[in-house]
Amino acid sequence: MTSIIYPASNLKSQPNLVIEKGDGVYVYDNKGKKYLEAMSGLWCTSLGYNNQELIDAASEQLSKLSYSHMFGGKTHQVGIDLAEKLSAMVPTKDAKVFFGNSGSDANDTNIKLLRYYYNAIGQPQKYKIIARERSYHGVTVASASLTGLPVNHTNFDLPFSALGILRTDAPHYYHGALDGESESDFVERITGNLEKLIVEEGPDTIAAFIAEPVTGASGVIVPPKGYYEKVQQILSKYNILFWADEVITGFGRLGEDFGSNAMGIQSPDILTFAKQLSSGYIPISASVISGDMYTQIKESSEKVGVFGHGYTYSGHPVGCAVALKTLEIYQRDKVFEHAGHIGAYLQSQLRRIQDHPLVGEVRGKGLIAAVELLACESPAKTSEVVTFAMHTCQELGMITRAVGGTSLAFCPPLITTKSEIDEIIFILEKALDKTLDYMGKI
Repeated sequence: MTSIIYPASNLKSQPNLVIEKGDGVYVYDNKGKKYLEAMSGLWCTSLGYNNQELIDAASEQLSKLSYSHMFGGKTHQVGIDLAEKLSAMVPTKDAKVFFGNSGSDANDTNIKLLRYYYNAIGQPQKYKIIARERSYHGVTVASASLTGLPVNHTNFDLPFSALGILRTDAPHYYHGALDGESESDFVERITGNLEKLIVEEGPDTIAAFIAEPVTGASGVIVPPKGYYEKVQQILSKYNILFWADEVITGFGRLGEDFGSNAMGIQSPDILTFAKQLSSGYIPISASVISGDMYTQIKESSEKVGVFGHGYTYSGHPVGCAVALKTLEIYQRDKVFEHAGHIGAYLQSQLRRIQDHPLVGEVRGKGLIAAVELLACESPAKTSEVVTFAMHTCQELGMITRAVGGTSLAFCPPLITTKSEIDEIIFILEKALDKTLDYMGKI
């Protein structure tokens, strides 16, 4: 037992894997055992481990300027360069960028920016945010309130009402469809529920709708065709902003530059980035808003005298340097295009196991996927089986993750090759067979 309070863990459990080093798409434990890292750590190590260019970028920046803040107008060139690069890349119009340290604090920042903006334009009543069931947006008090997973709420007494958090349906046809309901009818029904919620709450009280283009921790939910088109029509009708949480889907994960583009989300007003922004090598996040929002916030801050928000490590020069090099590698090496090709291969290979007697659904897009196991007689039993399958994968030399209580998730680095995808499938099939045997004994 160590003195660490482990995140997202059963605190009575002992650590079961001590990672010592990594190289490419593989990591090694403290006993020398090799594992294919099929989760990119936590959905983030897009360029794999031991990338010397990223290591050099961090080292060079440390030797040049190890730290400088951005309070009171102070700045540094590497931060300016990163913001300009991001602004030119993202699908938001005239984008402005605020740097933080994690996806959680970036979503927290975006809640504050929304409130600041609507106060600035004289609409303080417009503060509510519509978030979806089975969503994940972080674990700070505010971002955990956006999150739609009970495990992130239990015992934390989160201030949902004070923050104005509203809930709408998760766009998961497999679990949410009524008997005999087609995908198009499912979309019509749940977007109809969204519009009904807006009307009942009052459109003039609702600031934004937040969504992951494809979800992560809730089980890699890929919305049916037409869903985002219908959602955007409704939001536009009622003058509600679209907020795309791209912490996982940003930078090639879905086979295109951004998840919004891959899923047909047109010019979101707000974006959230972290994880693949630096390939997970250094903590950094970005809260992105449209130029129209920024103009109003800027004018209001002048009246107050200061924009009263910021972190000690906002725009940390080492984080900015690593992120800037990461973006350079993405574009120079055509990483997004590679991810699109390899992602299509991953999806096709995973479909091979759809008929396995333990598999309920295979879903995903690009280099992110989930394999849902058939439900047992109780959610607890299903979770036990999924956990067994996850640990069996680990014993066989592959790291995956149990998500949503029902599924195994896969999110390999963007640099993954076809032969490494084949290795993922080979280990997964063996693990499913072992899990099927285990189910017959419990």
